[in-house]
Amino acid sequence: MSNKEVKAALKSAREAIRNKEYKEALKHCKAVLKQEKNNYNAWVFIGLAAAELEQPDQAKGAYKKAIELEPNQLLAWQGLANLYEKPSQTDVKGDLADVYQKLLELYESSDKQKWCDVCNKLVELYHQEKKYLEVAETWQKLIRMKQEEGAEKTEIHQLWKKMIQLLKDSTRNQDNKTGQLLLTAFEHALHSADTVPGEDHQNLYKDFIQCLSKFPHEVARLEKACQDMMALYPTVSYPLEVLCLHFVQSGTYSEKALPFFSRLLEMDANSGPGIIGFGIKCLKENKYKEAVKSLTEGLQKTKQCPAVWYYLAEAQMKIHEHRNAVLSCNEALVALGTPEGPNFQWKNLALQLKAETLIKIADADAAEEAIRVLEQIVDGSSDPVVLALRGQAYLNKGLMEQASKISQELLLSHPHLAEAHALDGFIHYSQKNYEVAEKSFLNAIERKAGTAEYHQYLGLTYWFMSDETKKDKGKALTQFLKAAKLDSYLGGAFCYLGNYYRDIAGDKSRARGCYKKAFELDETDEESGTAAVNLSVELGDMDTALSILNEVTEKARPGTAKWAWLHRGLYYLRTGQPSQAVADLQAALRADPKDSNCWESLGEAYMNRGSYSTALKSFRKASELNPGLVYSIYRAAALEQILGKYENAIATYQQILKKTENYVPALKG
Repeated sequence: MSNKEVKAALKSAREAIRNKEYKEALKHCKAVLKQEKNNYNAWVFIGLAAAELEQPDQAKGAYKKAIELEPNQLLAWQGLANLYEKPSQTDVKGDLADVYQKLLELYESSDKQKWCDVCNKLVELYHQEKKYLEVAETWQKLIRMKQEEGAEKTEIHQLWKKMIQLLKDSTRNQDNKTGQLLLTAFEHALHSADTVPGEDHQNLYKDFIQCLSKFPHEVARLEKACQDMMALYPTVSYPLEVLCLHFVQSGTYSEKALPFFSRLLEMDANSGPGIIGFGIKCLKENKYKEAVKSLTEGLQKTKQCPAVWYYLAEAQMKIHEHRNAVLSCNEALVALGTPEGPNFQWKNLALQLKAETLIKIADADAAEEAIRVLEQIVDGSSDPVVLALRGQAYLNKGLMEQASKISQELLLSHPHLAEAHALDGFIHYSQKNYEVAEKSFLNAIERKAGTAEYHQYLGLTYWFMSDETKKDKGKALTQFLKAAKLDSYLGGAFCYLGNYYRDIAGDKSRARGCYKKAFELDETDEESGTAAVNLSVELGDMDTALSILNEVTEKARPGTAKWAWLHRGLYYLRTGQPSQAVADLQAALRADPKDSNCWESLGEAYMNRGSYSTALKSFRKASELNPGLVYSIYRAAALEQILGKYENAIATYQQILKKTENYVPALKG
């Protein structure tokens, strides 16, 4: 076959392909290859025809042979790209990317438009594969090409915005290089915007700041972006809110941050981050109740913010709302999710605070949970303070051997640690070894004088050690006063101050004030509540007694606060108000249906009201529960007599006289 015949055969092949006669085209090409086995065009035409005849393997082989012959010729590469782009071709995306890369190289100097088209296709391919770094680098090449060609500023701006769109999901699997390219795209888009300030520019700034907040190492850039946006858009609260939450979450709430929180609240008094900032300020200034109020309100207006839940738990702990503090720690831990990354430190803090709070609750279940929580603290086994907490949890659970082992180890390894001596004190106090406990608490106070709990327990040690130390003003009283001064929410210290003033000093008025304070701090403290009411009665101040009882009974759930219902019922009984007495005594019995004295008082109230049959049942119930209540048996007999049940009455009187021969009311009856 001559050269002329080869050209004619290739022309016939081209014609056949144009007429979609692909088999015919293959014949012509094969004839050429018999003569010239390295004919580039023949291999390209075979590739094209085979592709159309759904023979992809033959097509691929032909194109690759052509490429081998002429690696820098376009036709074979274009054909291979068309083949790989067919929907029937799967698992060739990596190969297609390589083909596009080669086409970019070939088009770069010859056809800028086609270069851009291929570049778009390559970016789309990388995006589907979630290869964000390759997306970013390829798109940047496209922008550079457009800039070199002198594209309009508006077109360049749109290209940077498109790059942001392409990379917006890349922050989920953060890799630093892609992140930096995304942030750079934002900066270029902001600088190339036409209308500044303007709505689109403002929204772009918001997106930029939101993106920056996902990169923990970009603190300086975030602060600058927020401040730049505030300068451009002084009436928009968004950058301030992000900045304020950043200060909170990063734990860098300082004097530097205060003006931002103040400015935010001036702009919007209902701003969640602003209210949170005020709450943290209150916490730092020891205004714990205001802190709890503001932080709770701020959290209702702000999405998950683990640091704020932690601060709320801290404030609740300070005012001894222990169960609420545990719930807040739980919220912080849920919001933190996994322990990795920047939240690792917050997670450890939240776990430790939760354990401390559970230990304060001081029952066996809470102690068991505290032990489980302490096990989750990363590197907790090497932290002496965490070990001391574990010892307290063991003690609360009644595991004395384990608590003592930790205590002895800590005293040897960390003799300067207050918590080690305090744990030793708690152990000896629980075993009533008061002399040893005294030394341990004094050692703890020497190392950490500002801890109210140590003073309280030293006071309790003196209170139970001996009558001498109980009465000595410089011992128990002094320690309880110090504890109350250091922690004005420590109800237990005020309760024991009340005990001291009532039982030792004989100062009923001062004692009543201390009990009242203790009860206001802890409404579950029945001892203090009862003592405050009794002392108010003794001092002739029924108004105060009733106000305490009314407050408790108003808040009480059914079946609770027996002591308050009983006290008020007895007051109504004494003051001739039998109907109110009946209602209160019934409420007391709902809390404790087996209290024989309460049944006796209820019988008395019914009798005073004239409800004799019901009164009789109440007295009988009282004597069933406690056969030694002679008065109830006598009252039952007297009521049987009033109701005309004479035989029953006589039998009951005789029953009394068998036990108590000279019981005058029964003889009389």
